[in-house]
Amino acid sequence: MPADIHPAIARPRFAAALLIALSLLGSACSATPATAQDRVAVEQVLAYADRVRLLGPAELATEITSLGDGGDIPHLQLQLALALVQTHQPVDTARALGLVQRVVASTQPQAAALQPLARLLAARLMEQRRLEDQYDRQSQQIRDAQRRIDQLNERLEAMRAIERSLTPRSPRPAAP
Repeated sequence: MPADIHPAIARPRFAAALLIALSLLGSACSATPATAQDRVAVEQVLAYADRVRLLGPAELATEITSLGDGGDIPHLQLQLALALVQTHQPVDTARALGLVQRVVASTQPQAAALQPLARLLAARLMEQRRLEDQYDRQSQQIRDAQRRIDQLNERLEAMRAIERSLTPRSPRPAAP
């Protein structure tokens, strides 16, 4: 993804790429020998990702509140992370990354089936954080450059005013 893309533009691409990857991961998980319980856990998280993507801001806030902190339950941690990503707030992206990394590092048996999905999501969230940081730096540079331009324009206008006050104006000769 190009580095000059605004995070608001990158997020729909992120969501689309995530859903494609998640569906591929879901297909791969169903093709590998895994327990039915593992497949169901992955399918539930994938279905949740698709559902939460369509929620409005108020519904999303309610959903995040209802999930709480995710506790130590891997599928709840992933669900909360997926909901937090949809808020489009850097602080929530960081929180989502922390939740996903907890699933990746988990030694719980129910986390094993979700870890490939969690690693994929963690990589995407780290990239998103990097882009958000880059966007913040560029925005600050633009604000600083605009402030400098405004200061220089004020100085230039002051110099023009001094020049106008120093230049004597001669009366125009009358037209014949």
